[in-house]
Amino acid sequence: MDLRVAVLSQPGGRAVNEDTCGYWAGPGCWIGVVSDGLGGHAGGEVASRIAVEAALDSFRRTPLVTAAGVVGAMRAANDALLAEQQRRPELASMRATLVILAVDTHNARATWAHVGDTRLYCFRANAILLRTRDHSVVQAMVDAGYLTPEQLRDSPHRNALLSALGEAEAPVPQISAPLHVRDGDRFLLCTDGFWEYTLEEDMERSLAAAGDPDSWLRQLEQLVRARGRPGQDNYSALAVACTDPSTTVLRYSTARSVT
Repeated sequence: MDLRVAVLSQPGGRAVNEDTCGYWAGPGCWIGVVSDGLGGHAGGEVASRIAVEAALDSFRRTPLVTAAGVVGAMRAANDALLAEQQRRPELASMRATLVILAVDTHNARATWAHVGDTRLYCFRANAILLRTRDHSVVQAMVDAGYLTPEQLRDSPHRNALLSALGEAEAPVPQISAPLHVRDGDRFLLCTDGFWEYTLEEDMERSLAAAGDPDSWLRQLEQLVRARGRPGQDNYSALAVACTDPSTTVLRYSTARSVT
């Protein structure tokens, strides 16, 4: 399987970028991670960096593309945040979201998990096959019928989360069933500062017009910048294109910001 990767992470209208993205490729596996340090909590940028580094390190030590491997990485990220909170009491309130995508490049299978409202989208034939469900108050209100899906992005309570890393009681991540990855499948991992301004139909339309992950993210970033408000949140995304699953050769781009 051939994976092409593009990474975008910008501060938006904020002085500090509290988002972190990272990925790692090992024998027969590829791991991508995106985290958003929660605004209003001291040390948000520290929290996201620690979460991503700990999750990737967990896979380096035990590269299992399974539900157990993904959950283990999530727990390692949470444990690392708690340890830093103990070491630096001034960061005791830091929290972070996290989404992890693990791809078995030999067997063309993907597994993922998330906590919070940093999302994963999977696209097949340029259409959304699935997306993660936010652990947030407004998502719960949508599920209960009190809000429509269209109202989710504009709700004044959109930033209120029901789960995040950094709590003494380990959060319970939402874990996917294994997905067989097909030639042409695309994944998008992104923080709320990104998906807030890019509707699902925008993602599909731009994906159909884009020739590679870099150009796809450039097109979507144009929408974020055009629609963003003064002082808008940090925005980050990691895009993955899967091609030719009959091979076992893994090639990937160097992580960089797309401007």
